Amino acid sequence: MFFILTAVFGTAFLAATILPLSSEVVVAAALADESIPRLPLWMAATTGNTLGAAINWGLGRYASQFRDRSWFPASPTQMDKAEAWFNRYGVWSLLMSWLPLGGDALTLIAGLLRVRFDIFLILVAIGKGARYAAVIAGVDALIF
Repeated sequence: MFFILTAVFGTAFLAATILPLSSEVVVAAALADESIPRLPLWMAATTGNTLGAAINWGLGRYASQFRDRSWFPASPTQMDKAEAWFNRYGVWSLLMSWLPLGGDALTLIAGLLRVRFDIFLILVAIGKGARYAAVIAGVDALIF
């Protein structure tokens, strides 16, 4: 069981970064083993994915000091658009950080825009926890 939970944690962690991984597949595969309790599985996936998002926040926070440099990957116009979008929807948009497309960018932008880390962590954990709860419930409904 420890190996499976570690694999779920690691995959969820890496999937929250810029790496193209699907932690939901690993969670679904782990659910095939009926001896794995659902709560520790949910906790491993949620914690791993949330901590991976925290790495994105940290990268964004660090990178923000370079946003005026010519080699920065986003132009000032793109940064202004991202900031306007984020300010329009506010920190509550971090509840959507679980989305496969754009979720990782949200966490990076939150760091760039210096969203308080405690608020970031709470909102991201809620969003990601809800996603994994839905994955586990959905797979259980299909299997059992």
